[in-house]
Amino acid sequence: MERLEISAMSFGPYGIARHEGKAVLIANVAPGDLVDSEITSARRDYAIGRLVRLVQAGADRRAVDCRYLPQCGGCDWQQLAYAAQVRIKAALLAAEFRRALGVELDLVGLIEPAAVEFGYRSRVRLKIGANGTVGYYELGSKRLVPITTCAVAAVELQRAVALARALRNGCDEIEAVQAGERQVLVAYLVNAPSARDRAAALELVASDRSVAGIVLRGSRAREVIGDATISVEAEAGCMIDGAADCFSQVNPAQNSKLVARVMAMAAIAPGDALLDLFCGAGNLSLPAARRGAIVTGVDTDELAIAAARANAQRMNLRATQFSAMPAGATAQFLQRAKYRPAVVMLDPPRTGAIALMEVIAKIGAKRIIYVACDVMTLARDLAALTKHGYRIGRVAGFDFFPNTHHLEVAAEALLT
Repeated sequence: MERLEISAMSFGPYGIARHEGKAVLIANVAPGDLVDSEITSARRDYAIGRLVRLVQAGADRRAVDCRYLPQCGGCDWQQLAYAAQVRIKAALLAAEFRRALGVELDLVGLIEPAAVEFGYRSRVRLKIGANGTVGYYELGSKRLVPITTCAVAAVELQRAVALARALRNGCDEIEAVQAGERQVLVAYLVNAPSARDRAAALELVASDRSVAGIVLRGSRAREVIGDATISVEAEAGCMIDGAADCFSQVNPAQNSKLVARVMAMAAIAPGDALLDLFCGAGNLSLPAARRGAIVTGVDTDELAIAAARANAQRMNLRATQFSAMPAGATAQFLQRAKYRPAVVMLDPPRTGAIALMEVIAKIGAKRIIYVACDVMTLARDLAALTKHGYRIGRVAGFDFFPNTHHLEVAAEALLT
């Protein structure tokens, strides 16, 4: 047992203390906390500690209302006052850009706070345990914490519980997705949907009007019961429809702010060619097309591409072309074809897009707008662009995920 003072937060679930010249990472703490901690794992350069007792609370600590914490691994920063969460995220973002890129960011206004810190998630993905129990895993483990409510969810969970029980032990995860006043459930099955699975889904859709539809997915098979379409308003007048099991941002209010900032960064003039990699159903592509851009959008998800095409047709955005193929293959093809867009936008998964940076740079767009949900991979990929004549321009963070350490960031790289 060691008595330690938490000096800072990491870009993760842990606070940082020092012991015998080594960093000790401890979850469920706040800066300034004095804690008794048990060292559970020692590495060469750091150690992992477990909070045993809070001796004295730091100024940024607050009482936690959620009855599932600290066991639940979902809201790893809920013990921090919300203003402190935003302030710390800004400092961590600026520190990573300084370290990786030598760029100094102004902390004032760097992070766009969320209007609400609870009830904001329009979609939640739940793990399924024995006998249809739903919940989240404990931090750093596969132990399920059963829950019946979630403080950050905008959708209630009882329908997911009902479906999990009906599917018994044939389901690994269920996603509950907001669809207006109703919801769509997406069940990720161990095997391809069976007749019994379909019957269970049909019964729930028929008996509960709050469930618009259910998607059953397993072993590359996909079946839809009812209506599985959701709508997201990217900006005023731009309603994007798509399947509930396609990617969409979990925080619609913050997403609208992100779209507005990206459009400002892109500075699109009518007739500008724009390449959108990892375009999804058109969250950024379609607002750009509404401003007169000639859009080429690419994503590996065929469902998302079908939705992007349908949305563009419905909005009469004819100067758009959407293709279902890997982003890397598309970028290489367009480079060989001497395609020269004015703007490249990309919103890759958490792992980033390092393999694409050289190809994207060779395309020679004047502006590259990179949207990321992982600050470190963003900084890594931007550093690769700077080796090809790009400089970092505006950077904006958006707190899509209050009460967690996660952060969405938009950054522009400008060809010099």
